[in-house]
Amino acid sequence: LKQTKAKSLHAAGYCLGGTLLSIAAAYLAREGRNPLKSLSLFTAQTDFTEAGELNLFINESQLAFLEDVMHQHGYLSGKQMSGAFQMLRSKDLVWSQLRERYLMGRDSQQNDLMFWNADQTRMPARMHSEYLRKLFLHNDLASNRYEVQGRPISLRDIRCPIFAVGTERDHVAPWKSAYKIHHLTHSDVTFVLTKGGHNAGIVSEPGHPGRSYQVRTVLDKEPAVPVMEWSDDATPKEGSWWLEWRDWMSSQSSHVIDPPKMGKSLCPAPGTYIFQK
Repeated sequence: LKQTKAKSLHAAGYCLGGTLLSIAAAYLAREGRNPLKSLSLFTAQTDFTEAGELNLFINESQLAFLEDVMHQHGYLSGKQMSGAFQMLRSKDLVWSQLRERYLMGRDSQQNDLMFWNADQTRMPARMHSEYLRKLFLHNDLASNRYEVQGRPISLRDIRCPIFAVGTERDHVAPWKSAYKIHHLTHSDVTFVLTKGGHNAGIVSEPGHPGRSYQVRTVLDKEPAVPVMEWSDDATPKEGSWWLEWRDWMSSQSSHVIDPPKMGKSLCPAPGTYIFQK
């Protein structure tokens, strides 16, 4: 807001970023500060009762082991984290590659998303522990028990319109789990279900062949719509959901402002971190 001089802003979050954005929005609403004009949540979970295959790895004993590992270094390494996600799609990400490389002697064809996947990120110990224990294991956020600065927040305090996206083949944040945002806020929710997985379904630019999606808006004043009823009645469309989001964002905006100058960059892209070992 300081940069743009605007009174409100549109906010978007992807995966865990969407979960954290939802927490921030609920906190701001609780404090009586509401700078958000809209929320856009991409493959983001706020209710973890049906969080998919990752729940197989989340129990008290597994968390205790992880916390012991993280205590040594203060973080969970990107390699350890990547291994867990690869096991969720072991047929595609483990065994198929072993077959091609080890048995057939062929390297898989590289693409932009594969390089992005390989750019691993360490997870701070406290953040990772609280995320898995309070959200995945105990579902505190959906149950109005999650605390920010010593007091619980409630997603029901969120009033701004929401644009949420789920992907059909998401092993990390199943779309039926992401859909639960409908039942947790006092908001009009436009939900999109698009083809693809956790990454490729989101990075799905216009002109990408074979893309399609379903979309439906459910107003806060309307009765709750069960997930399968939503799927049966949602409008099917061909092409990229990005254009749907563009039109939705335009409908939520009174005017467009130019991006602010962000100041001098530290160094040319992609940054000096790539030289670290």
